[in-house]
Amino acid sequence: MPLHYKLNILAALKAKGYTTYTLRKKNILSESTIQKLRAGKGLSWDNIERLCFLLDCQPGDLMEYTREPGDEHIDHAEQAT
Repeated sequence: MPLHYKLNILAALKAKGYTTYTLRKKNILSESTIQKLRAGKGLSWDNIERLCFLLDCQPGDLMEYTREPGDEHIDHAEQAT
């Protein structure tokens, strides 16, 4: 997956004092969002904004895009339009 998290977000939240229990009980993040973070899956814009607020960071501090083999077809599709 070319878009991935640059850091362990749950560990970063824990370092700020947010355990997964606290995140769920105070309705800061849902259980499904926590599971997506554990699995490295994508999140909604609202959840990314919330994480940036909680961690006092920018989206680029959380995620990065890395080209993977086979992505060249995207460049060719762009040039054709």
